[in-house]
Amino acid sequence: MTDLAHPVNAHAPATGPRPAFPDLRGQRVLITGATEGIGWAAVQAFAAQGARVVFNGRRTPEDLAPRLQALRADGGDAHFIAADIRHTAETERLVAEAVAWAGGLDTLVHNAGGLVARRPLAQIDDAFFDAVTDLNARSALHATRCALPHLAASARARGCSSAVILVGSVAGHTGGGPGAGLYGAAKAWLHNLVKHCVAFHTADGLRFNLVSPGTFDTAFHADKDAAARQRVSAGIPLGRFGQPAECAPAFLFLASPAASGYITGQCIEVNGGQFMP
Repeated sequence: MTDLAHPVNAHAPATGPRPAFPDLRGQRVLITGATEGIGWAAVQAFAAQGARVVFNGRRTPEDLAPRLQALRADGGDAHFIAADIRHTAETERLVAEAVAWAGGLDTLVHNAGGLVARRPLAQIDDAFFDAVTDLNARSALHATRCALPHLAASARARGCSSAVILVGSVAGHTGGGPGAGLYGAAKAWLHNLVKHCVAFHTADGLRFNLVSPGTFDTAFHADKDAAARQRVSAGIPLGRFGQPAECAPAFLFLASPAASGYITGQCIEVNGGQFMP
């Protein structure tokens, strides 16, 4: 989507100087669900900092090769692995292959997730429940579980904390919009998963935090026409949808031990004022 097609974003800031996190250079980062939108913006942001980035999607995008070529031409280092992490075995394979390619793991950004479809509570059957929770909850649990020993080994070797960053949602706080109640519940579950991990895995040298996006200009909202977008934007104090690149600095900050080494168990809200806890 472009600002030209959706003028509610006419006042989105132009891309400016990138924030600098020198300690991210050489970091080994795995980002799940990152072939488009916020996930792809995170891949670009970490690569620009000099990190070694592994990212995944269920299938290989047709335009992946030129995007990777452009990223590498700018000095970035990224590697794609196709994996459907709704399934535990695929998640285990993804983490193992990521560690093998990068030589270890310092940061996990679990971005994989999605609405699946909008259904009111009366229409949620077992198959739909499984589809939503497998994508948004099961995948986060097992990605974190599989990454933990590698992140802990990195923390011991480097003498500084490793990071797990889960991607929540404003829906995890508000309960979700029409037909998104199960999605909102799955995202709220991530907040409790983080609290559990802080309580029982901080001693492993890990920090656990969330980034919680509001309404962003991604495929998630492709079903909204201009009038619907205008209505949603009117409820956001900044008056527009966010752009994916505007979420990326939150991931960089939470991955940097120098910038956020004393921050754990927290949620950074990136929502233009849409929700203020």
